Parts: sequence; structure tokens; C-alpha cells
Amino acid sequence: MSLYQQLGGEAAVNAAVDIFYRKVLQDERINRFFSGVDMEKQSAKQKAFLTMAFGGPNHYTGADMRRGHAHLVAQGLNDSHFDAVVEDLGATLKELGVSDALIAQVAAVAETTRNDVLGK
Repeated sequence: MSLYQQLGGEAAVNAAVDIFYRKVLQDERINRFFSGVDMEKQSAKQKAFLTMAFGGPNHYTGADMRRGHAHLVAQGLNDSHFDAVVEDLGATLKELGVSDALIAQVAAVAETTRNDVLGK
């Protein structure tokens, strides 16, 4: 069974992304990177990306991670910010009752994007 299915499929990903962005927008470490961002569009892109990344149906049409985040790297995006995002995602999943084992799998998937997100 895919990670996407284990997490609960579309409904679970949708709920997680909605809660996640509430956390991100309140997180003083990273919320400046979302200033002026259309959060409805951002949420839709994130839902599609996570669905694909977790092994669900692939409807992601956004830019690759390196190009999609290059403007943020130019604004100072670094490892500490990436860590904050992963932390907020883990806290979101914990809030939704996801097991520690599945949260660790999600964190491992997120980790595979670090170098591209940070332009390394």
C-alpha cells in the first residue's frame, strides 16, 4: 500500500495541507516567504505535489523543486527554513493522529527534496 493510501488518501492530504499552511503562516521562522502568495493556488499545488510524492495519482503540473523555489533561495531560504517546514508538517500530521512511523516516512520523502528546494 502506498504512503498516500496509508495516510488516508485525498481527504487526508487535503486536510493536512490546510492545517499545515495555517501553521506555516503563523510560524515566524518562515511565514515571510509566503508574503503576497495566493494561498489558495499554493495549497492546490501542494496537495497535488504531496499526492504524487506519496504515491497517489499524479496530477502535479507545477515547476520542478529547484526552479519553483529559486526565488526563495534568492531571498535567503536555507536549511533552517527547510527544517521548520518539515517540523510544521510533522506537527500537522501528529495533530491529525498519524502514527510516528508514517510521519517518519513523510519526513524521509520531504528530505529527498531538500537539495533541489535549496538549490544545492
